[in-house]
Amino acid sequence: MAKTQDYTKVMQDMMANFPMDTSKFQGAFKSQAALGEKMSKVALDAAEKSAELSTKWTKDTIAKVGDLTTTKEEPADYAKAASDFASAAAEMASENMAAFAEIAKKVQMETVELMMAAGKDISEEASASVKKATADMGAAAKKATSAAK
Repeated sequence: MAKTQDYTKVMQDMMANFPMDTSKFQGAFKSQAALGEKMSKVALDAAEKSAELSTKWTKDTIAKVGDLTTTKEEPADYAKAASDFASAAAEMASENMAAFAEIAKKVQMETVELMMAAGKDISEEASASVKKATADMGAAAKKATSAAK
């Protein structure tokens, strides 16, 4: 009479012999933490530059408002002061918006560089891990198969 093979023991042996390298998980965690640190640095640097730019813009605007509020001799001088303030405010807005755009452009470039470098590192690590896992799995399967016979 034919005896049915017990695959439970084969699977248990194979899983017991299956190589599990936890250093890969630790390495991935460290890589992710390093990427997070670099991304945070980029974001914080941009926030600092934006805050400095906003502060400068505010101080410049307050100085222009101070000029606007001084007492004038002639009524026409008030109209001229308002016109000068509007022109200066428009010019400051244009300059500062360009400066904010430069900050955003720098953040974008640094982020793309970081992501491309991280993608390259991950791809290389994954390729090496897959090759190693394939070799280890083949060896474990052979060992489990020969043990079952």
